[in-house]
Amino acid sequence: MTATTGQSIMTFHLASKPFPAASAGQALPGARMRAGLLACGLLLVPAAPARAQVSAAPATSAPAAPTAPGAAFSAGTPGGPLPAGWKNLPVAHGKTLTRYSLVTDNSATVLQADAAASASALMHKGNVDLGETPQLTWRWKIERPIDDADNSVASKEDAPARLVFMFEGDKSKLPLGERAAIQLAKTLAGEELPYATLMYVWSNTAPVGSVIDNPHTSRVKMIVVSGGADGVGKWLALSRNVAQDYEHAFHEKPGKVAAYGLLTDTDNTGASAHAWYGDIRFGPAK
Repeated sequence: MTATTGQSIMTFHLASKPFPAASAGQALPGARMRAGLLACGLLLVPAAPARAQVSAAPATSAPAAPTAPGAAFSAGTPGGPLPAGWKNLPVAHGKTLTRYSLVTDNSATVLQADAAASASALMHKGNVDLGETPQLTWRWKIERPIDDADNSVASKEDAPARLVFMFEGDKSKLPLGERAAIQLAKTLAGEELPYATLMYVWSNTAPVGSVIDNPHTSRVKMIVVSGGADGVGKWLALSRNVAQDYEHAFHEKPGKVAAYGLLTDTDNTGASAHAWYGDIRFGPAK
């Protein structure tokens, strides 16, 4: 992943994999999101960023700029840059990236995700206030489910579509095992895991409304919001109160949102998946 000097560069690595040491002369870019992504059925932590480089390939995102919470994909141009502040972040060193691009669907511009034994997340820093605008609305569509996926099993923990929210919180209140994992990640990678991660997922094994624990940590909860053959190939309009869902899943009130985004991943099953995401918006509670 490359960017111009001063932009954030984040690469996420599996905690079960070695963490490469920073090369001599590596420089830290400007402000960056100091948080790990807990996804894909494994505990993930960010590695130290590499020096920014100039790439001959076209830019994959617009220059960083203050933006309203959410994502207005419909305001973009098919084949053009992604909305400002959104970055395609690898979830592990050496993992193939999921491809995210703007395309036309029924005369509207939407985000298309193409995964082939790949896993990367399109993420944005946490510029949303759940106290004022906890109601999340979005729409998504998948081409087909991932036949072998099962979010409760580590080796099968993939999903054709997800939204991801990472939260800050008081880590001293966590159980000893969770605090040890956070300390280990910080020791190995120099970064801390988020206090908690909440995901909305498409599942073909668990009923809608289910809350699934990540197979490796209780600090990641997945709420099934879509599933079944009836929704395949159709745009589904969804709305959730993120603050209420967090409280239901973790039995406490949410802290500040550190980052949020979306993820289409097939790295565990080795399958292919195609999904489309419409605009992501936040508003007052309904």
